[in-house]
Amino acid sequence: MLSVSPNRRFIANSDGSPFFYLGDTAWELFHRLNREDANRYLEDRAAKRFTVIQAVVISEFEGLEAPNAYGDLPLHDQDPARPNETYFRHVDWIVDRASELGMHIGMLPTWADKVGPMSWGTGPEVFTVANAADYGRFLAERYKDAPIIWILGGDRNPASPEHVAIWRSMAEGLTAGDGGEHLRTFHPQGRSSSASFVHEEDWLDFNMIQSGHHELNGPNYQIIEADYSRVPAKPILDGEPCYEDHPVNWKPELGHFSDWDARKAAYWSLFAGSCGHTYGANSIFQFWTGGDPGKFGARRTWQEALDLPGSSQMRHARALIESRPVFDRVPDQSLIVSDVGAGSDHVRATRSTDYSYAFVYLPSGSPVTIDLAAFPAPPAASWFDPRSGGTLPIDPWTNPTFSPPSSGPGEDWVLVLDSTGT
Repeated sequence: MLSVSPNRRFIANSDGSPFFYLGDTAWELFHRLNREDANRYLEDRAAKRFTVIQAVVISEFEGLEAPNAYGDLPLHDQDPARPNETYFRHVDWIVDRASELGMHIGMLPTWADKVGPMSWGTGPEVFTVANAADYGRFLAERYKDAPIIWILGGDRNPASPEHVAIWRSMAEGLTAGDGGEHLRTFHPQGRSSSASFVHEEDWLDFNMIQSGHHELNGPNYQIIEADYSRVPAKPILDGEPCYEDHPVNWKPELGHFSDWDARKAAYWSLFAGSCGHTYGANSIFQFWTGGDPGKFGARRTWQEALDLPGSSQMRHARALIESRPVFDRVPDQSLIVSDVGAGSDHVRATRSTDYSYAFVYLPSGSPVTIDLAAFPAPPAASWFDPRSGGTLPIDPWTNPTFSPPSSGPGEDWVLVLDSTGT
């Protein structure tokens, strides 16, 4: 089972090795796909080295009223005390298949409109403090031995003490069902963090933010940076950044988020101190098959969206992070002597605690000047390409100002510095 690392900043496998949380938002996976399609989706994500699939048991889109691909609803009479066995057998199959492919399910017991507040969504609100605990226990007992990460919430921030109490009750039920063996977090609504509402709850193992889909170059690093400084320390990651191919602020006339936007969100978040990252594609989270594009403005089917470039490029971020010691990695903007910039030019830096390596992300390929005096010896330098995963050595070099091989929109690079002898 997974656990929080000893320094409280990362996630570890059962053998103590680093676990890189590379998630994909597949919210409607249990609800809308049959097993053949679910298998196609899962095999694609496993091949692209995703480690976590985020999916919702009682989904957002009429999850209590519209049946799954086999005609089954999750609950009898919309009663959390009466789960439908045939519905959960399909969930079992997907959980088992993901496990066979080496992936965890980031399982949301319910979308939060079933808890409240009902400021949008279809609801209805069916959970109470009393039934949330029993439902949590049911789920945790069923998946006690499965590779699960529990994600409470679901695009809603608690608006009252009663909402917090319901989530706490559900978390207590989960703990009663699996003995606390699985990690637990909370998925908030856009531009916010779980830390603002439940950071000090004993059940919360790590924080999750949703930087969301409101704007280009959304500064998710600011929320990550703020949560990184909270006490007690807990791991943090962006569980829902801008979806690739999603209209900016839900307005197609403003354009659509690209693979570049997905990469910026990933590297900004990781270098600001997150323990992993979640990718999302507009058509895939809802498994859109055509017809009315609705408020989300889908432009291609989920099968076509499997080939969006951003999903293939996320593996390079994972490979880069895992190529150096993980547990002693810290964010450090002081490495950057030049202007860190704003918008699509914002530069982020991370390094090991002993300065044996450092990574500096340049989203638009602008030159960067580095404080080389911080390193114990002049480091070897190279360029890492987030688009291809390739590396270009910089040899020789004498100037602390580094200029990437290319610049402009979509021309992002990571400067990699390795101290001599490491």
